Amino acid sequence: MTEKIEKRAASQPVAVEGMTVAGYAAVFNSPTDIGDMWQEVVAPGAFAETLRSGSDVLALYSHEIERLLGRQSSGTLRLSEDERGLSVEIDLPDTSDGRDVATLIKRGDLKGMSFGFCVTHDEWDETTTPPKRTIHAVDLREVTITASPAYEDTECGMRSLEKVKAEREKREKEAEKKADNYFKRKAETDQRVRGIR
Repeated sequence: MTEKIEKRAASQPVAVEGMTVAGYAAVFNSPTDIGDMWQEVVAPGAFAETLRSGSDVLALYSHEIERLLGRQSSGTLRLSEDERGLSVEIDLPDTSDGRDVATLIKRGDLKGMSFGFCVTHDEWDETTTPPKRTIHAVDLREVTITASPAYEDTECGMRSLEKVKAEREKREKEAEKKADNYFKRKAETDQRVRGIR
């Protein structure tokens, strides 16, 4: 089964100095509306495991793998978590995309960053409308610089929400069955006790 990578935007300023870009691909505890279906929050520490593991995260332009701007394994992409979020620094390549990205950022045309990930630990709160998803841990695959960040991949999140709902319904049915069994056994015991007297 192929994992579907979710993508989220962070409308944080992106700065460029020379050919190095800096910004935040994700901001902690900042609610994001996911297609009017749920609110999502990235919890502090969500990227810690990826950063510790040394995974080869990519820096892309507009989430396009063919438009590689840097990568962690080569040292041209530097990622860290701080109290604000996922901090990103990219040494842009001397390519047409690298030069274009630098120029577009300097002009103010590119202002946003985004990230692609697979959730490894999340939590849903369905007591609110819309439901709230807190992402506690992810397998970070890529960060991207983009002009118009989009919530492209809510399908994976919807499957996750549906799974949570199905698990809750299953637990509720099991609890009802246990309660029914308890009361049935209690009634049978009461009848036997009455029959003895």
